[in-house]
Amino acid sequence: MHSPIWIYAIGFFAQLMFSGRLIIQWFLSEKQKRVLTPSTFWWLSLGASFLLFVYGYLRDDFAIMLGQTLTYFIYIRNLQLQGQWIKSPKILRWFLFIFPILLVIYGYNNGHYDIDKLFRNENIPLWLLLLGSIAQVIFTLRFIYQWIYSERKKKSSLPLGFWLLSLVGGLLILTYAILRRDPVLFVGHLMGVFIYYRNMKLSIGIDKE
Repeated sequence: MHSPIWIYAIGFFAQLMFSGRLIIQWFLSEKQKRVLTPSTFWWLSLGASFLLFVYGYLRDDFAIMLGQTLTYFIYIRNLQLQGQWIKSPKILRWFLFIFPILLVIYGYNNGHYDIDKLFRNENIPLWLLLLGSIAQVIFTLRFIYQWIYSERKKKSSLPLGFWLLSLVGGLLILTYAILRRDPVLFVGHLMGVFIYYRNMKLSIGIDKE
């Protein structure tokens, strides 16, 4: 069963924002010859995660929703560490903070999905769902690692380990996207793999100095 084109449009726009954050971060890092972490990276991450969570919800794709749920609040925390979160309107902060929770409650109470349906989606074989979930978990670990690293440094940073996990997770998600025949995930992660590799090289170069 194919999803309506407007659902794919939401997903593609989310991936466009994800790609935009990487391009901006990559461009600024190349210019300075070191890995930078601009606040724009986190704002675009949060907005894209918001939209991709909605996309996963509309596609009944647990793997996508899982990945976004685990990273959504880390994006907010990084904005807090940079002092940018408090500068945004209070009503916007509250909306972004509680939206994922409200959407899950709404979907559950209205029978849109339940736990059994998430794990028994007739359009996604269990083995493929597991592959996608594992890929998302590995991809998400990069932000958990980044979060712990930044908390220790008391500064929002993107260390070498972040880019290594990004590369491994990105390659696995590309595999999932091909098998799932999901153009949104495929397009979104294709360019990212190259940027992850380039940032790894920049990080290694810094570590050697």
